[in-house]
Amino acid sequence: MIKLQDYSIQFQDKGFAALKAQLIKTSYSKVFVLVDNNTQAHCLSILKEALEGIALHIISIKAGEAHKNINTCQTIWNALMEQQADRKSVLLNLGGGVIGDMGGFCASTFKRGIDFIQIPTTLLAQVDASIGGKLGIDFGLVKNSIGLFKNPKAVYLYPDFFQTLPKAELYSGYAEIIKHALIQNSTAFTQLVNTRAPETSHWKSTVIDSLLVKKSIVEQDPFEQNIRKSLNFGHTIGHAIESLSWETDQPLLHGEAVVIGMITECYLSHKLLDFPTKQLDLVATYLVGLYPKYDLKTLNQGHILRLIQQDKKNEHQQICFTLLEEIGAFKINVHASDTLILEALDYYQQFVQK
Repeated sequence: MIKLQDYSIQFQDKGFAALKAQLIKTSYSKVFVLVDNNTQAHCLSILKEALEGIALHIISIKAGEAHKNINTCQTIWNALMEQQADRKSVLLNLGGGVIGDMGGFCASTFKRGIDFIQIPTTLLAQVDASIGGKLGIDFGLVKNSIGLFKNPKAVYLYPDFFQTLPKAELYSGYAEIIKHALIQNSTAFTQLVNTRAPETSHWKSTVIDSLLVKKSIVEQDPFEQNIRKSLNFGHTIGHAIESLSWETDQPLLHGEAVVIGMITECYLSHKLLDFPTKQLDLVATYLVGLYPKYDLKTLNQGHILRLIQQDKKNEHQQICFTLLEEIGAFKINVHASDTLILEALDYYQQFVQK
């Protein structure tokens, strides 16, 4: 168990006995479960069996980042209203980051807030979205631009859900584990490089180690005023590329886009903070060896810059990056010119063509 100030993160190796006990103890008027196409097919039966005897009201939405918007929120709110949810109801969010972000957002705004519990089913959601209380939806092409900070009542992690995931989804989550190592733990990054492939990882220990990095940062800066910005490493460029890729026939998973973001932002680190050339080559070689190469020529560079300029982390009309001084040491609020950003994108393009 990982304890935070307002809630705990619990690993469930065999069933969900602790979750069932919590639901019974709290005496919720109704228990709702938010799922998407994927978790309804692969994960819901596991939860139903574990919570036998508790009436579950299922709300199902379409899977994917493309549906993380206000229209889907209306579908969720309508379902809660039609099934007579009140302020003593609870929403269990069974799914990946989209379900957790959007389900938590809908719960926190429905009738000025009902309880919600996160049950992340993907590696990405378990190591990233399970700590920090960030909730929200996408607006236009700008990721997570509408939202709020609100902690769940609890988070339950069930590593056996990973068996339902395609390889690409596992690797997408693994990118966040790599990010945590790069910003705060050079020894952990070396271990990841030596491990090579995520399939060989011992998931529980890997997830715990990664969560402890994020926990230490979030507890010091819960509302992202200072060092929590370090968790945005790779995301300023990565989010823009991810959003634009949805409009092509080669959409990227979140982790795949963050990998491109980490490589390009390591290049910016090299140029602006003297991030060592040897470490830049190590990071780029390792990541390109694990993840699909992506042709950035399919994306309009002007559009990439415009989306980066809309990033919610920017301040005073300046683009704010988290960059690395070396592996394991970061610096927040570093500014880069458009010219240098384009140079970083070109660095990635040339590197993958070697």
